[in-house]
Amino acid sequence: MHPNPAFRRPDRALLETLIEEIGFGMVFAATPDGPRVGHVALHWTRDGALQFHLARGNALTRHLDGATALVVINGPDGYVSPRWYGDGGAEQVPTWNYVALELEGRVRRMDSEGLLGLLTDLSDTREGRIAEGKPWTMDKLPEARLRGLMAGIVGFEMEVQAWRETIKLSQNKDSAERERLAAGLEGEGAVAIAHMMRSLGE
Repeated sequence: MHPNPAFRRPDRALLETLIEEIGFGMVFAATPDGPRVGHVALHWTRDGALQFHLARGNALTRHLDGATALVVINGPDGYVSPRWYGDGGAEQVPTWNYVALELEGRVRRMDSEGLLGLLTDLSDTREGRIAEGKPWTMDKLPEARLRGLMAGIVGFEMEVQAWRETIKLSQNKDSAERERLAAGLEGEGAVAIAHMMRSLGE
């Protein structure tokens, strides 16, 4: 994470919202074969645990139970051009504004009932956000098909023991500069990071 304390925002509600809104991340762990990463859909249980699943054949799967892992969630980001500053870049250098969250903790393997609950929670949450049509639900799958698919994946739950965030939104610049930078990012299509600069950059 970025070492500048200006880019820290230990606001638990905000960080939980990032997990829930983004819903996808990377899980890293050391294995006897070297470091490995899995790309996973995430479910925040709101009681300190993060749940995810991996394919049974994933290089991480057989090593995660009981291990300490790191989950990284990347939020909006955007390149910041020196030309957008009030001085036209005479005293500035290029940089990147971004939002990232690291979560560290011990991982345990879930049983089949827990895995089914995770899959149901994930699909219900995401389906509920689709504007058009009737949400898809797990009960649409024939039981034999569901059992077959579940046999190919393994569910995990990580008890989060450390939170490390970087919310880099040009907080080390004054408000006029931040607005110029937000406008530049917005003009380049980086609308989400520009919005966060305006709403969270103080």
